Amino acid sequence: MAGQVKLLRSKVLLIGAGGLGSPAAMYLAAAGVGTLGIVDMDAVDASNLQRQILHSTERIGERKVDSAKKTLTSLNPDVNVLTYDVRLGADNILDIFSGYDLVVDGGDNFPTRYLVNDASLKLGIPVVHGSIFRFEGQVSVYLPHRGPCYRCQVPEPPPPELAPSCSEAGVLGVLPGIIGSLQAMEAIKVLLGIGEPLAGRLLAYDALEGTFRTFRLNRDPQCPACSLPKEQLVIEEYDQLCLPHPVAPPPVAMPVAVPVSA
Repeated sequence: MAGQVKLLRSKVLLIGAGGLGSPAAMYLAAAGVGTLGIVDMDAVDASNLQRQILHSTERIGERKVDSAKKTLTSLNPDVNVLTYDVRLGADNILDIFSGYDLVVDGGDNFPTRYLVNDASLKLGIPVVHGSIFRFEGQVSVYLPHRGPCYRCQVPEPPPPELAPSCSEAGVLGVLPGIIGSLQAMEAIKVLLGIGEPLAGRLLAYDALEGTFRTFRLNRDPQCPACSLPKEQLVIEEYDQLCLPHPVAPPPVAMPVAVPVSA
């Protein structure tokens, strides 16, 4: 009962109402998280429905945040859904993040991930990271200044050939359901202070092999983000890193990642 009350008082912000945000939002709403914020400036499209289960064919063309709110309040009328139909940028991210206990990052490009990372460090808000690529996915938890951040793991974006467009790469629709569900589980663990969140660890899933591997992530003492005091961290745009029609960053084995289990 105490945990349920704590969830009811919790506030979680979801970046994206797409493939990862859909299952994460639905399970968090069903679990009884009291306030869910959703940031997305896109509209529902038929080509995305195989993975974006918050939406339906009847809502094609509707704003995603509006569609998401209908689904979540239908699932749990007690959840308070706040919508942000805006582009997340350096000019608004701190205002949007303020007041939330945790961020679930389902963003689909490197500039957004870096921006989310820097804002979380600035405000001290944990981030549950998820990424997908074809048949592979990754999940990790970043606790500000208590372990590695996203930029410790990926200090620079990979070359364009490792981050192709959706039309070139694609993703199996079931995969974001698995990764998004894991993100919801990690979010609940952090909110309730139970278990061992994936802080300092990266969980990698290979759908074709049906395997999970865990990598240990070390904090980079020279990290351009978390090595700085939060007062010195500048929130800025990273649009110069953007590619046309970006997808979620592909799983990348970094030198700081050491496999600890199979």
